[in-house]
Amino acid sequence: MLDFCRVKHLEKLPEESTWYKTRQLKLEDMKSLRRTTLCFMIIVIVSSQATLNLNFESIVYPSLLREHELAGEDPVRQKRAVAMSRPAAQEFTVDVEVSFEDASFLELSKAYLNNLSFPVQGDDTDPATNILSIEVTTVCRPTGNETWCSCEKGYKWPQERCLHNLTCQGHDGSPSGHHCSCLKGLPPKGPFCQLQGDITLRMSVRLNVGFQEELRNSSSALYRSYKTDLETAFREGYSILPGFKLVTVTEFRPGSVVVVYEVTTSAASPELMRRANEQVTQNLNQTYKMDSSSFQVTYSNETKFSITPEIILEGDTVTLMCENEVLSSNVSWQHVETGFDIQNSSRFSVYTYVLNNMTSVSRLTIYNITQDDAGEYICKLTLDIFEYGSRKKIDVTSIQILANEDMKVMCDNNPVSLSCCSEMTVNWSQVEWKQEGTVNIPGSPETDTDSGCSRYTLTADGTQCPSGLSGTTVVYTCEFISAHGARGSKDIKVTFTSVANLKITPDPISVSEGQSFSIKCISDVSNYDEVYWNTSAGIKIYKRFYTTRRYPNGAESVLTVKTSTREWNGTYHCIFRYKNSYSVMAKDVTVHPLPLEPDIMVDPLEAVIPCTSSRHIKCCIEEDRDYKVIFQAGSSSFPAAKEVNGKQVCYKHHFVANSISCPENMDVFCHITNTANNSVRSPSMKLNLVPGENVTCQDPIIGVGEPGKVIQKLCQFSNVPRIPGSPIGGIITYRCVGSQWKVKKNNCISAPINTLLQLAEALMKSPSQDAKLPSYLKNLSISTNQVKLEVNSFPGSLGAIINILDLLSTVPTQVNSEMMMHVLSTVNVILGKPILNTWMTSQQQKTNQSSQLLHSVERFSRALRSEDSTISQPNVQMKSMVIKSGHPKSYTQSFVFLDSDLWGNVTINECQLEHLQPDSFIVTVAFPTLKTILAQDVPGKTFANSLVMTTIVSQNITTPFRISMTFKNNNPSGGVPRCVFWNFNLANHTGGWDSSGCYVKEVTEDSVSCSCDHLTSFSILMSPDSPDPDSLLKILLDIISYIGLCFSILSLAACLAVEAVVWKSVTKNRTSSMRHICIVNIAASLLVADVWFIVAAAIHNYRYPLNQTACVAATFFVHFSYLSVFFWMLTLGLMLFYRLVFILHDTSKSIQKAIAFSLGYGCPLVISVITVGATQPREVYTRKNACWLNWEDTKALLAFVIPALIIVVVNVTITVVVITKILRPSIGDKPSKQEKSSLFQITKSIGVLTPLLGLTWGFGLATVFQGSNAVFHVVFTLLNAFQGLFILLFGCLWDQKVQEALLNKFSLSRWSSQHSKSTSLGSSTPVFSMSSPISRRFNNLFGKTGTYNVSTPEITSSSLENTSSAYSLLN
Repeated sequence: MLDFCRVKHLEKLPEESTWYKTRQLKLEDMKSLRRTTLCFMIIVIVSSQATLNLNFESIVYPSLLREHELAGEDPVRQKRAVAMSRPAAQEFTVDVEVSFEDASFLELSKAYLNNLSFPVQGDDTDPATNILSIEVTTVCRPTGNETWCSCEKGYKWPQERCLHNLTCQGHDGSPSGHHCSCLKGLPPKGPFCQLQGDITLRMSVRLNVGFQEELRNSSSALYRSYKTDLETAFREGYSILPGFKLVTVTEFRPGSVVVVYEVTTSAASPELMRRANEQVTQNLNQTYKMDSSSFQVTYSNETKFSITPEIILEGDTVTLMCENEVLSSNVSWQHVETGFDIQNSSRFSVYTYVLNNMTSVSRLTIYNITQDDAGEYICKLTLDIFEYGSRKKIDVTSIQILANEDMKVMCDNNPVSLSCCSEMTVNWSQVEWKQEGTVNIPGSPETDTDSGCSRYTLTADGTQCPSGLSGTTVVYTCEFISAHGARGSKDIKVTFTSVANLKITPDPISVSEGQSFSIKCISDVSNYDEVYWNTSAGIKIYKRFYTTRRYPNGAESVLTVKTSTREWNGTYHCIFRYKNSYSVMAKDVTVHPLPLEPDIMVDPLEAVIPCTSSRHIKCCIEEDRDYKVIFQAGSSSFPAAKEVNGKQVCYKHHFVANSISCPENMDVFCHITNTANNSVRSPSMKLNLVPGENVTCQDPIIGVGEPGKVIQKLCQFSNVPRIPGSPIGGIITYRCVGSQWKVKKNNCISAPINTLLQLAEALMKSPSQDAKLPSYLKNLSISTNQVKLEVNSFPGSLGAIINILDLLSTVPTQVNSEMMMHVLSTVNVILGKPILNTWMTSQQQKTNQSSQLLHSVERFSRALRSEDSTISQPNVQMKSMVIKSGHPKSYTQSFVFLDSDLWGNVTINECQLEHLQPDSFIVTVAFPTLKTILAQDVPGKTFANSLVMTTIVSQNITTPFRISMTFKNNNPSGGVPRCVFWNFNLANHTGGWDSSGCYVKEVTEDSVSCSCDHLTSFSILMSPDSPDPDSLLKILLDIISYIGLCFSILSLAACLAVEAVVWKSVTKNRTSSMRHICIVNIAASLLVADVWFIVAAAIHNYRYPLNQTACVAATFFVHFSYLSVFFWMLTLGLMLFYRLVFILHDTSKSIQKAIAFSLGYGCPLVISVITVGATQPREVYTRKNACWLNWEDTKALLAFVIPALIIVVVNVTITVVVITKILRPSIGDKPSKQEKSSLFQITKSIGVLTPLLGLTWGFGLATVFQGSNAVFHVVFTLLNAFQGLFILLFGCLWDQKVQEALLNKFSLSRWSSQHSKSTSLGSSTPVFSMSSPISRRFNNLFGKTGTYNVSTPEITSSSLENTSSAYSLLN
C-alpha cells in the first residue's frame, strides 16, 4: 500500500541573503532539506511501527512554489514574513511516498499526525527548519489485479491526469459527480493529488472588550491598529492551512467587538482549523481578550445542489439533493420565502445519510408541489464551527391543458374526435381518458408525445344513446401525467343526442281556400339546433306560420295556416336539425280552389228598390272555375246565371221586388260552392225595398234613391272613368241631392295599385312571403312612381299604398339597403307636394293614415341590417350606423332639405351607445313634409314647424336612453317651442304629439335644441298655451309676480321685526311662547321660500339653456322651505291639540321646542334630501322647462303635494276638534285665562293660515300641468303676492297682546294702552286709538266696531294681559 504525504516547512535565511542567493541556496540545500524531511518521516513510521519501503529519489518531489498572484510557476517561493524586522522565510512543499504492508497502519498514522502540534521545530542538526503541516494527499490500494489511487479530502487529481489515465469505473468510493477522484494505477512521474482551488472562508470571532464607535470608521487610528494586530495574529495562525494565501479583516460589529474577516486558502479540515484558531489566540495580545470559543466559519465550497426534475409542474414530486464531502449528519433545510425550517410532514420528507464514509448526502422530497412551494431553498450542513450552505431557487409551473369546447354529438354512427393538448413541452409519461355520465360511450385514445396532444375518437350509435336518454351529457376528462406525478386535466362536456324519430298528423289534409289547417310534428328527442318547415321545392316556410315547443322527453312543432290559399297546395316537410343530422317527416296538403270572401265583388253594395220594381244583383270573381253559385236572402235562395267577361266571371240574378213583402230591408248573399263541397259566402248586398213615391234620383249604374240617401258602390261597378280591362278597387260613396247622385267620398284605387294591394294581401298568406318580399317592394316602388299623377284622380290609391306598406312592414325580420331604398322611394312619392291635397282630404276624414305610414317606416327601419348607409330622396332621407364592438363613436347625423328650407341634426353620445350590443343598428329617417300631414293635437293652436325625425335602434332598450336633436327654427318669434314625439298610443291608438320625456335645451333665432330620453319620431311644436315671451300677458304676469313677491317678502320681514320687538311681552307663558315660535318660523321659512322662488324664476328662461346646478339648488331650497312652512303649521296644530286635550299632562318647554324644531325642519329636510337623492342621479329631479319638481318622468312633485295636503287636512281637523272643545268645555278642563287666550289665538291662526296656504298651492299645482288655463296662473300669482301679508295680519297684528305690546312700546299711543287695560271680556277693543284715522280704517277692514268703556282698573299686569288676550282671540 502506498501513501503520499505532503510536508510543508520553512527554512530561515540570513538577513543579507538576496532573492538570487535564496534560490541558489535552496537548490544547494535541497539535500539537507530532503534529509530533514526523511528523518522526520522515519520517526513517524517507527513510532507507528510501520515498515518503511521507499526509494529516496522517487518519493521526494519538490512542490510548486505558490505566490499570491503566481501559482505553480516555481518550485520554491518566498513568502512575506510575519514581522518585517525578521528575515524572510522560504516555504517548501515536499511530496513523500510511504508504503505500508498493513493497511491498518494508515489510519493510525493519520491519527498520529492529527495529534501533532505544529509547527514542529527542527532538531539540533537543522535548527533553521520548521515543519508547518503534514497531510495525507493520495492513497493507493490494491483492488484485484489493479491498483486504485484516490485523493483525500481537499485534494483532487490534476486535469491532465484525468485526461490520460483510466478512471475507476464503478468505484464505490467515488462520490457522485467526482468521476476523477480515483485512477487506475499510480502516475509513474506524478504529479499526485493536488490541493483543490482556493476557497474563501468567511469567519468571525468575538473580543470581550467594549465596542467603540471609532471601529465603524475605517480611517480611524483605532480601526487601523485593531486591523493590523489582528491580521498579524491571523496570518501566523492560519499559515498552517494547506494553500493559505491571505487573511483580511473586513468589519467590526458591536457585541462586544465582533471581528469579521476572510481567509483565503485551499483546504481546511475541522481539526486543522481548530489548531489554527488556537494559534491565533496564542499569538494575539491578551489585551484584546479574544474568546476562543466564539470562532465561526461559513464555508463556501463546491457543495453539489441538484433538483429533480428540471421543469417542475404543479403536483410533481420534487427531490432536492444536497451533497457535501464534509461528513456530517447535521443538515437542515429552509424555505426562504416562508422563513421556516422544513421538518418531516405529510408533504415534506428530509433524509440525510453518509455515502461510503466519504460524502454527506441530504435529500428533501416535496410531494404534490404547489405554487406556494416555489422560491429559494437553503441546504445547510453544520460541522463543529463550520457551516456549509448552498441555495437554489425553484419555479413551479401550473399545468395548462387546451381542449375542445363543449360538443354536441349525434348518435348516427359517425366518428367524432375529442382532443387535448398541453401548452408546455413536457415529456409526459402518459395521458389517460376518463368518462363520467349515465351512458357509456367509450372511444380509442391516440397520443403524440412529441406534440403533447392526445386525441380520443368516439363512435356513437342509436343503441348507445336511445331516445329516452337523448340530451344526456357525458363528461370526458383527459389527464396528462408527468414522470414525477404531476397531473393536469381538462373536462370536455359532450351532449349525445339521438336521431329524432318523428311522428306527424296521420289524417289526410284536404281543405279549400280560405279554410284553416294545422300539421303537428312530434319528436321523441328534445335536443335540436333548429326546427323548420320546407315546401317540396325546398323553400322554407316563413316562421310566423309555425311554433315549436320543447318538452323534457321530446318536442313538437305545429304548422298552422289560418287562411289557406292555392299556394299551400303541396307537400310539407317537418325538419329537426341537430348539427349536420336531419330528421324529416313529410305531409301532403290538398287545397281546393275557392274564392276568398274579400276577392268576391258584389253589386250593389247598397241599393234602393221600389216595391214594384226589380234590380240585377251579381257576384264577380277573377277566375273561371266549376263553381256552384246561388243567391240567398234569409231562408230564400235564388239561382244564378253565369256570365264571363274576359278574366272576370260574374254570377247574376234578376231580383224582383214584388215577390217580397214591402217595405223591407234585406241582406242578400251569394254562396259559391266548389267541387269539394266547401262554400264561401260573399259580402252582403243590402237591399232597401221602399214605396216608389219618394224616389227622385235615378241612374242606370248607380240605381235609384230618395233625397238624402247615401249609398256605397264598388268603384269597379261605378261611373268612375278607367281603362277597360283593368279592374280598379276601392269604394265610392254617393249621395242623392235633388234628382242627381253626387259623389260624397271617393276612395277609388287605380288599377295598378289595386293589383299591388291584392298581391300584398296574397303575399301575407303565402308560405314564402319573406322570400317574395324584395321583388314585391321593387315592383311597388316602380308602380308608385308610374302612377303618382293618378293619385289625385284615385284618392283611395294613397290609402292603398299606406295599407300595403303597413302590411309588408310586419313581414321582414331583416331588411337590406336595397329593400329599404325601395320602401323610401315609395314613401317619397306619397309625401310629395303634388299629393298633399290628397293628404288633406284624408285628414278631413279623420283617418290615421299618417300615423300608420310613420309606424310602417319605423318597423322597416328596425329590421334594417346593413352597413353604414345613406338614402336621400327629395321628401325623405335615411342614415344609419352599425355599433362596433369596443368603444363606439358617437352617433351624429345631419339632414338638409333645400327645397323645404329645413334642416336637423341627431346626436347620441358614446356613453349611451356603450350599453348597446355590438352590431346593433341605429337608423334615423327625416321627413320634411310629414309635419303638415300628421294630426295636430290642438287643431288651430298647435302646429308642427320642423322636420320630423324618427330614430330607431335595432335592439330593445331597457335602460334610459338620451338623444339630442337640433331643429331649424322657422318661427323664431311665433311662440314658445316644445319638443315632442309622436306617441302611437294616444287618441285611441291613432297617435298624437306628446312631450313626455322631452324638453327644450336651447332656443336661438335659427335653431331649437331638444333632448329626449327615448327613441321615436320627434319634432317641435310652437305652443301658444303659455304666453309668448313678448306678449302683454306674459309681461304683466312677470310684473305681478316680482312685485307681489317683493311685497310678500317685505310683509314677512315686517312680521319678524314686530315679533322681535314684542317678543318678551308675548311669550310669558308656555303656550303663547310656543305659538310665537311657530309663527316666527313660518314667516322665516316662507321668506326664504319666496327669495328662492325669485331665484328660480330668474334662472328659468325659455330662450337660454337652464343652469342645471343652480336650478337644482333653487328647486331644493324652494321645496324644503315650503315644506317647512307646512310642517311648522302642523307643529302649531299639534301643540294646540295637546294643550286642550291633554290638560293634566305637562311637558317642559325645552322638550316642546325640541319636538317642534325636529318636526318643523327635520321632516322637510329628510323628504327633500330623499327626493333629490332618488331623482337627481338620473337627471329627472326638476322639470325640463322650469325650476320646480318634476312631474312627467318621476312624479317628484308628489313629495310636496302629499305632505302639504295631508297637513292641511290634519290642521283643519284639529281646528274643528279644538273649537268644539273650547265651546263646550267639560268640568275640570278649564286652563288659566292666559293659557286660554293663547289657545284661542292659535285656533284663529290655524283656521286662517292653513286654508290660505292650501288654497294658494291648489292653484299653484294646476299651473304645472300641460294645457293649464291662464286663469290659474293669474290667481296663483295674486295669492302669492299677498301670502306674506296674510301671515303679518292674521298671525301677528291680529293678536291683542301684540297690539298692546306695540302700544306700550311707543310713547305715542300709551294712553290707548291704558284704555285697553280696563276692557271687559264682552267688549270690543280697537286695534289702535280711535282718534287716529289709520286706526279706524284698519278696524273697518276687519269689520271691528263697538263701544269702548274706559276706566282705571285696579288689577295686576298679569290679569290685564289675560283680559286683553282672551278678547283678542274671541274677537
